[in-house]
Amino acid sequence: MDIAIRKKELVKEFSPMLLKPSKWSKIWMAILVVFILYGLVALVVQLTKGQVVTGMRDNVVWGIYTINFIFFLCLSYSGAFASGVLHFFNTPWKNAVSRIVEIITVVSLIVGPIFIILCMARLDRLHYLFLYPRIQSPITWDVIAITTDLIGCLLYLYLTFIPDFAILRDNSEGLPKWRKKLYTSLAIGYQDTPAQRRRLHKITKIMSAMVIALAIVTYSVLAWIFSLTLQPGWNSTIFAPYFIVAGLYSGVGVVIIAMYLIRKYFKLEHYIRKAHFLSAGVILLITALLYGYFTFSEYFARWFSHKTHDANLLETLFNDYFWMFILANYIGILVPIAIVFFKKLRTIKTITFAAVIAVVGLWFNRYLIVVPTQETPYLPIQDTRSEFVHYSATWVEWALSFAGVAAFVLFFMLLMRLVPIIPMSGIIDYEKKGKVRRDGLTQQQQP
Repeated sequence: MDIAIRKKELVKEFSPMLLKPSKWSKIWMAILVVFILYGLVALVVQLTKGQVVTGMRDNVVWGIYTINFIFFLCLSYSGAFASGVLHFFNTPWKNAVSRIVEIITVVSLIVGPIFIILCMARLDRLHYLFLYPRIQSPITWDVIAITTDLIGCLLYLYLTFIPDFAILRDNSEGLPKWRKKLYTSLAIGYQDTPAQRRRLHKITKIMSAMVIALAIVTYSVLAWIFSLTLQPGWNSTIFAPYFIVAGLYSGVGVVIIAMYLIRKYFKLEHYIRKAHFLSAGVILLITALLYGYFTFSEYFARWFSHKTHDANLLETLFNDYFWMFILANYIGILVPIAIVFFKKLRTIKTITFAAVIAVVGLWFNRYLIVVPTQETPYLPIQDTRSEFVHYSATWVEWALSFAGVAAFVLFFMLLMRLVPIIPMSGIIDYEKKGKVRRDGLTQQQQP
C-alpha cells in the first residue's frame, strides 16, 4: 500500500464533510443557534431578576440545572473511560468510534459545569471558590477534580488529533489560508516518522490510563457531594460506584445514538458497521444489568430499613412521582435489556432505540435522586406554601437546559468540521496491519 497516495485518497473522501456544509447542516446549525439565543435571553432574565424566576426555593435548592450537570458529567466520564480503554488496549474496532467518544467527552466537560454555575444565586462571588477554597468541602474537591479532568481530556483529545492534523496539512488542496495555517500550527511539526509515531503512541497510552483514573475520581467526588450528607435518599455507601455505572450506561447510550446519526447522515456505513452496534449493544446490556442491580439494591435497602425519613421519601416517590419512577427505573432499564438480550432483536435500529430509552430513563433517574429528597427534608421550613415545598422547573430553566443541549450538539458539529469523525491515521494503521497479516498468511501458505 502506498501510504502517500492513501492519505490523499482519505483527505479527498472526507473533504466534503470538512469544507462543504450541506443545506441540512446549515439549517440544523441555524436551529441550534436559535435555541442558544433563547437560552441567553433566559440567562439575562435570571441575572437581572435573580433566582426567583426559577422553580428553586427554600426546600429545593437544586433543580434541573444540577440534574443536567450530573447528566453531562456522566457523559464525559463514560466517554473518557471508554476512550481510555479503547486506546490502552488498542481495541481492533476502536477506529470507528474513538473520535466520537473523545469529542463527546470534551464537549460534555465544557457544557456540563456551566449548569452548576447557573445554580448559584450570587455569581459575583464565584471567584471566592478559587480565592478562599475550603479543602474540607466536597464542592472544592469537585472544582479541582473537574478542572483537572477537563485539562487532561483536552490534552488527550489534542494528542489523538495530531496525526490527522498533519495529514490534512500535507494533503489538502484548495484549503482556505486560515485553515492551512491552523492545521500547520496544530500539527506542531509532526511528520509521521517512526520515532515520532512511537513517542506519540507512548504518550497517548500513558494519557489514556490517566484519563481513566481521572474520570473515576471526578465522578466519585460528584457522588460524594450527595452521599456525604445525611439527607434521606442520598446518604448511601454505594453512591460512588452507582454513579459510575450509571454514567457508563448513559454514555454508551449516547455514543450509540451518535453513531447512528453520523453513520446515516454522512453515509459512513463502510466504517461504522453493524458489528460496531452489536458490540456497543452488548456493552449496553452489561451496564444495564449492573445499573439495574445497583438501583434495586438502593431502593430495596431503604424500603427494608423502615426508617421514618426513608419511608417518607419512598412514599413521595410512589405517590407524587409514580410514572416518572416507572419510566426511570423499570422502562429505562428493562426495555433496553429485553431488546439487546435476545439476539434476534439486535438490529441497528432496535439497539439505537434501546439506547434512546436508556438515556431518557437515566435523566429521569437523576431527577428522582435530586428533587424528591429535597422535598422531604429533615427539618421543616416555616413557609409551607406549595411552591416553596414542591419543585417545578420554570421556562427560564427549560430554556437554559435546551440551550445547553443545543450548545453540546453545535460544538460537536463544529469539531466534526475541524477533523474527520473517523481518524484517517487510524484507517491507515488498520489497513497496514491487515496487509501485514495477509502477507504473513500468504508466506505461511507458501511451500
